[in-house]
Amino acid sequence: MTPEQLYQLTKTLREKRESLGWSANEVGRRLGISAATYWRIETGQITSPKPETLQAIGDVLGIPIGDLFASAGWIPEQELPSLRPYLRTKYHLPPEAMREIEAHFDEVGRKHGISFSPETGPRAGEDE
Repeated sequence: MTPEQLYQLTKTLREKRESLGWSANEVGRRLGISAATYWRIETGQITSPKPETLQAIGDVLGIPIGDLFASAGWIPEQELPSLRPYLRTKYHLPPEAMREIEAHFDEVGRKHGISFSPETGPRAGEDE
């Protein structure tokens, strides 16, 4: 896991825990581990948490395991779905909503010098 991936992972964990109004002690209790162990994971002191540990944390915090694994860099970039299939599968959006989202992504991409098609996603290196 790169430092950026570790940062993204720990940020995701912290933000979700805080949005639930839970302490690290509460998360540790729900996981059945010590609060100190959970805290070390959330603060990045444990730089390579076990996949089954992340899955358990995701289950407790309500974070999809795919999101955590992607943050940790355990799902290769080429294995992540592009925008259109992802939205279609995850949210079952009507065609008009898909067009609105794609237009918004195009606008944001142009603003930041990123060009991509909804089917293929950003070009290599553009989404970093």
